[in-house]
Amino acid sequence: MANRFVSAYGSGHHGTRPGASRASSSIVASVRYPGLLPLVVIRCADWVGPVREHARRLLCEALDVDSALDLTPLVLRIGRRDRGAFGVDALGQVLRQASHGQLAVLFADPDRIVRRFAYRLAVEGRLLRPAELARAAAGDPDTVVQDLCATAALTALGDEDTYEDVLPPLLFARTPRVRSAGVTALRRAGRSKQAESFLSDRSALVRACARYVVRQQGGDPVAWYRERCTAPNDLELPPGAVIGLAECGNRADAGLLQPLLAHPSAGVRARAVAGLRALDCADAEQLWPLLDDPAAGVVRETAAALLPSAKEVPADWLSERTSSERPRHVRVGAFRLLDARGGIVALRAAVGLLEDPDVKLRTWAAQSVQRWHPSPDGRRGDAEVGELLDRSRHLFSDYVLRRRKWEAGVDS
Repeated sequence: MANRFVSAYGSGHHGTRPGASRASSSIVASVRYPGLLPLVVIRCADWVGPVREHARRLLCEALDVDSALDLTPLVLRIGRRDRGAFGVDALGQVLRQASHGQLAVLFADPDRIVRRFAYRLAVEGRLLRPAELARAAAGDPDTVVQDLCATAALTALGDEDTYEDVLPPLLFARTPRVRSAGVTALRRAGRSKQAESFLSDRSALVRACARYVVRQQGGDPVAWYRERCTAPNDLELPPGAVIGLAECGNRADAGLLQPLLAHPSAGVRARAVAGLRALDCADAEQLWPLLDDPAAGVVRETAAALLPSAKEVPADWLSERTSSERPRHVRVGAFRLLDARGGIVALRAAVGLLEDPDVKLRTWAAQSVQRWHPSPDGRRGDAEVGELLDRSRHLFSDYVLRRRKWEAGVDS
């Protein structure tokens, strides 16, 4: 293998490089046979100077728009290497002469690096109309392409008629980054009133942009949110309006959120819990019954809100909810709070879940047991601690198990 490496890249002596001459011969052959042109691209970043310079001259001579389109993925990959920037620069110079139709092949490439490169060239050369850029921003999954095309689309806007083609793709895009760009542009388009419909968007970023636009036209987002949250049984109440009230309201608005804890929509209930937590008005006694909610999102938000006051929730009540008969999301929420309590309560819950039917929950329980230490205010010499540690001895080495027992004041 060493001999093949030397023959391919040279012997390593700067005076005589038989490998370099062979590489140069292969480069010339590559130009005669276009199917071997990728080899020239690779040699443009070769560590041997004469080979590298020869390959670069031949690449500049052989590269045209059609071959550049085929070689773009390889050139960009080689461009990440040392001495690889030359190929990327040469590629850019050639593809700047490409038409919109020719670059369209790269817009659909599965490699996001290729799409970024192609869209940058298109934006630089003004090959795409604002409406096309807006559709690209809304349709591409890559955040860099989204930002690039959305910014370019809004920058290139001229007259008011153009907004009809540009704003809809941005405003109804799936990704929040693109929607937020469209919402912010509503003010420039003189359509600030339309931003009100985005005050209840599912994305916090979009809601924040909508509030900015509404305020700029003299509106009051807080009043808008309060008006919609005054009807706790409104089936049309969007969850975004609930959390939006918490984002810009005050603690007095907790009175509007509390009735929503019983709303028929799981999304509204979850956002009501999150809103109370954001306003620092999460009452443990009021919230802990929601750990039995049939919706996983509600239980997840409830557990997060109760974490600072986990010790206020009855341990026995939580332990009942770690039973395998309970839904998985209920077991996870209850265990999260029991684990936060620490002490023997956390150890008891974790050991009990080591045989849970859910593999992820078993893993979390095992990790909890392994990092468990007696709490400073716990009772030393508790025989139950020794029993629980013995049941989980497969998670420890003999030394660590003895150490844990010693910390807890339990005889080995």
